[in-house]
Amino acid sequence: MSEKLTPSPLKGEGWGGGEKTSIIDCPLLEVRDLQVAYSGIHAVKGIDLHIAPGELIALIGSNGAGKTTTLKTLAGLLPPAAGQVIFDGKNLANVVAHQRVAMGIALVPEGRGVFARLSVAENLLMGAYSRCDQAEINDDLARMYALFPRLVERRSQLAGTLSGGEQQMLAMARALMSRPRLLMLDEPSMGLAPLMVKKIFETISDVAAQGMSILLVEQNARLALQVAGRGYVMEGGAITLSGESGELLGSDAVQRAYLGG
Repeated sequence: MSEKLTPSPLKGEGWGGGEKTSIIDCPLLEVRDLQVAYSGIHAVKGIDLHIAPGELIALIGSNGAGKTTTLKTLAGLLPPAAGQVIFDGKNLANVVAHQRVAMGIALVPEGRGVFARLSVAENLLMGAYSRCDQAEINDDLARMYALFPRLVERRSQLAGTLSGGEQQMLAMARALMSRPRLLMLDEPSMGLAPLMVKKIFETISDVAAQGMSILLVEQNARLALQVAGRGYVMEGGAITLSGESGELLGSDAVQRAYLGG
């Protein structure tokens, strides 16, 4: 696919009361010619993407396209072979994963990655491990329980005994406990019942509406593009298509490859 659609910035109230700005004037995240290789595989082949403060961006593509590798590299879990990752104007070349969390980058991994032998409450506190503001941590705990009421009922329960949907809620809440400026979600609907998928995506939309910048990797392309403002299509380690979500939903190429058109 070689079709190229022109993206446009979103405007509105930002996370924490700030105002969203133009993706051209001040991107929160800018990825330039990112390449990632491991185990003899060139998994990401020179991609470019950007996210403005307050944008919800969808990254869609088939299995093996390089989406998860991209998120892991942005989080500092994999080293890039080439290219640059710029976050809030800072080159992250020498910034390790835990420092990126402290800077405001949080990843909800594929498969949730909860601490199975810790309680729900302990998992949430692990999300705030880089913080020292105890009073505000307590406020954020209350906020997470309000955002995910089911976790209130499960707060003393071991995370490994939760349902898949409850674990997804917990993984998202744990990431939000770090007070991120960029929340990255890897396949949040995977393995969930339709009603739980609906709940998870309603929560993603609610968080985005408050101004959180979100990079969403999701195989359910239609669902991802319905909640996102812009999207990127990734195939074979490369970005093959990008643009506003409405345009991508109407694209013949996207319809054929991902929407059953």
